[in-house]
Amino acid sequence: MKFISRRTLLLASALTFAVSPSLAESVFSGIDRDKDGTIDLAEAKAAASKVFDKLDTNHDGTLDRAELRDRIPEQDWKTANPDNDKTLTKEEYLRYVEYVFRRADTDHQGTVEEKEARTPEGQRLLRLLRAR
Repeated sequence: MKFISRRTLLLASALTFAVSPSLAESVFSGIDRDKDGTIDLAEAKAAASKVFDKLDTNHDGTLDRAELRDRIPEQDWKTANPDNDKTLTKEEYLRYVEYVFRRADTDHQGTVEEKEARTPEGQRLLRLLRAR
């Protein structure tokens, strides 16, 4: 009979904790309000609305590029800012969040799962939904 060393057991436990969404903090922490392990569009927009308010440091109801802190890549700026006024209203920000959400939802089930959140589009979505 083989015995598992304490070191091997600790390493296996640490790895399980690191990859298990039920044990480790979810990538959706603070966004997934119903705690189902996914985010839907309503949850994404609710989180994005709060982020918009936090980023709007001068409280003028718009976000300029400095306030956005590189959340929107240059190639998407025209999509996010269709009126080309160099600022985003909350409505424009939320519309862009929906655009990125739909691109991140690769299985088209109306939710973004953790595996989808780990894709480049999923990471872009998470940047839009977090104030940090």
